[in-house]
Amino acid sequence: MIWWRDVLIIGLIVGLSIPLGRYLAAVMTGQKVWLSVVFQPVEKRIYRFLGYPDTPDDMTGRQFVVAIVALSAISLAVVMGVLMTQQWLPFNPNHVHNVPWDLALNTAMSFVTNTDWQAYSGETAMSYLSQFMVLTTQNFVSAAVGVAGLLAVIRGFSRKESATIGNFWVDVTRFTLYVLVPLSVVLTLLIVSQGGVQNFAANHLVQGTLLPSGPASSQFAISLLGSNGGGFFGANAGALFHNPTGLSNLFESVAIVLLPAGLVVMFGQMVGRRQAFVLYAVMLGILVLAIIGTTLSELHLGQHVAGVAGSTAFEGKNVVNGIGLSALWNTLSTAVSNGSVNASLDSFTPLGGLIPMLLMQLGEIVFGGVGSGLYGMLSFVLLTVFISGLMVGRTPEYLGKKIAAYDMKMVSLAILLPPVLTLTSTAIAVSWPGIGASLTNTGAHGFSEILYAFSSMGNNNGSSFGGFNGNQLMVNVVGAVLMGCTRFVPLIAMVCLGANLAKKKQMATSSGTLRTDTGLFAVLLLFIILLIGALNFVPALVLGPIADFLTAR
Repeated sequence: MIWWRDVLIIGLIVGLSIPLGRYLAAVMTGQKVWLSVVFQPVEKRIYRFLGYPDTPDDMTGRQFVVAIVALSAISLAVVMGVLMTQQWLPFNPNHVHNVPWDLALNTAMSFVTNTDWQAYSGETAMSYLSQFMVLTTQNFVSAAVGVAGLLAVIRGFSRKESATIGNFWVDVTRFTLYVLVPLSVVLTLLIVSQGGVQNFAANHLVQGTLLPSGPASSQFAISLLGSNGGGFFGANAGALFHNPTGLSNLFESVAIVLLPAGLVVMFGQMVGRRQAFVLYAVMLGILVLAIIGTTLSELHLGQHVAGVAGSTAFEGKNVVNGIGLSALWNTLSTAVSNGSVNASLDSFTPLGGLIPMLLMQLGEIVFGGVGSGLYGMLSFVLLTVFISGLMVGRTPEYLGKKIAAYDMKMVSLAILLPPVLTLTSTAIAVSWPGIGASLTNTGAHGFSEILYAFSSMGNNNGSSFGGFNGNQLMVNVVGAVLMGCTRFVPLIAMVCLGANLAKKKQMATSSGTLRTDTGLFAVLLLFIILLIGALNFVPALVLGPIADFLTAR
């Protein structure tokens, strides 16, 4: 039986996320932790570099948004600049050329938005300087930006009649120093211990086969921990030098979900454990059902469905991981908006590919991206509270804060914009002249490849279904706009929501207050997620993977 490995990995994620969440709460509320001796002097020097004499003052919502936009704009310009000039810069032993402007724009926007969609193969298209200086750096920065946005929302609930929601620079600095850096060092050493590549040697050919080198393990570690997923090599975690053994696959699978799950525990530490338990249970329940569905599809349908390219149970899967761990990894990575892959999704059965696609389309809320997953789930929580309040005639409240019209406008923007733009981008691509030449498959499977690509970009995931050439002008430009809008508009909307909530009074719980820490509320939340999140994509899914399943023989 293969299920024991799934149980082990899920058990490790749950078990480790609890102490990690407590540590996160201590760090992000400014308490001393065991790493303070090492990082507190560094933290203070960073504040002085930013122009603050000591710990920076708290920001208003507008100041918080300006800081997000400023850092992201600078990051975008720097990444594009390095990629477009990399052949003239150092650390380029493979003599790769400059990246064309459209691919540079797409790649820069991808890494700045924590999406890490890659329309290139890293070992042949990127210099080592591009990989470790700008792309790896953005894996840290973009994850920290998402957590800063989450903290703005949490403080909105926890503060009373406050004009501020914390300081963006403090949140980014602390999360990077105290959380991302130490975890990345540990995971890098674990990957290297299993045979992962970490050097500056040039690629070389052995009997006509390219053996890639480079500082790969350090980038892969933070890409997993930060819900980025971008691979140093084109095959991502399916490459031998990224994910060499079953033990490395275990470490890396846990790393995908560890921080997103830990942030839910942190939320409980900061606002109420019972509230966090409900969210954790809903997220974990959806994730477990998705893992079971994907695995069963690959185990039992893969041998009988002669899908596109004659799909079989083992096609497109690394023999080290086999069917079970391949299904598990790709379910985890699409649920958490990580985007890394250890198998070819294009070779999955139609239903095995549908579940990861649907997990992305739900809006990266099943633990989701670092920071962005939890504030995405909180937007569905507020929508559930609002709808439930209307149904029973009670004032919508959550954590003692009244949910008013402005709050629901921000929630609606965060929930509805990604599916609208994702489907619009898919329609543009499908209608684009000559798009068929970019596909390796036709019919429903070909449409699935396009739908998956834009679902991945539109939900900050970055994984690739395969079979679709994303490196073309239209896809690069449309994808860059899609990734930018679906990352920053919901993020800014949630920061504005947090700022508005922080100004409100804390309302006392009464007999008329709808309880949000019960099993009944968890069921309502799950219903709203499926009703609003999933139904947006049902027509497109019918045309893609469902039609592919019904017509496959």
